[in-house]
Amino acid sequence: MRILVTNDDGINGEGLKVAEAIAADIAGPDGEVWVVAPAFEQSGVGHCISYTHPTMLAELGPRRFAAEGSPADCVLAGLYEVMKDARPDLVLSGVNRGNNAAENVLYSGTVGGAMEAALQGLPAIALSQFYGPENVSLDNPFEAAAATGTEIVRKLLDAAPWDKADYRVFYNVNFPPVPAAGVKGLQVTTQGYRAETSFGVKPHVSPSGRMFLWVTGGPQHHPTGPGTDVTANLDGYVSVTPLRADLTAHDMIASLKERLE
Repeated sequence: MRILVTNDDGINGEGLKVAEAIAADIAGPDGEVWVVAPAFEQSGVGHCISYTHPTMLAELGPRRFAAEGSPADCVLAGLYEVMKDARPDLVLSGVNRGNNAAENVLYSGTVGGAMEAALQGLPAIALSQFYGPENVSLDNPFEAAAATGTEIVRKLLDAAPWDKADYRVFYNVNFPPVPAAGVKGLQVTTQGYRAETSFGVKPHVSPSGRMFLWVTGGPQHHPTGPGTDVTANLDGYVSVTPLRADLTAHDMIASLKERLE
């Protein structure tokens, strides 16, 4: 198996090493693991692509490249340049430093990388490590992901549906904010919504008198309801959420037709 690995924390991100180890386990001794990751951190860029300017690509070592662009750019670079002679069988994006559950899914560069792979017709999985008081101070805060990641990815490859729809399914995996020994298992979930938190901005005036705005986040540890990703994670479970890039509100179509047509 040939696996392409990317992330949004950058080519030096600690979680990338975990994803590479998972990929090596899945690929096996006869497989190949290729890395195309952002040269610099790209957290929060979502499914952004560098449409209006070129992306520099640098080879750092065997099957290892850094691109001055987003995770989606990295997937494009991997498919159409780095691995153009033989496309990968799987794309892994992560392991992200912090959760990409609930509304974070919409902002996540990690999810954006997996989404681009799915749009390109490839099986793709986004991997993220939830941080919290039980794991943030560990020697390896990615302990839960490192201990269970291979098993989770293998289960998805062996048993999960992988359709060939126009907007094909891809999977969003979040590891709980606990040590490896505290992981209780796996739950299939929907995307939650943290009703009491959102992104905002905080103004700051520089010494030169210019106004700058810093984006601020909200609390991450509010449960999001039964059966959802954040609640599963806070209860100690790995969450697996099937996603599609289709943003149509399908539940509204019939009602809208009645009202407008």
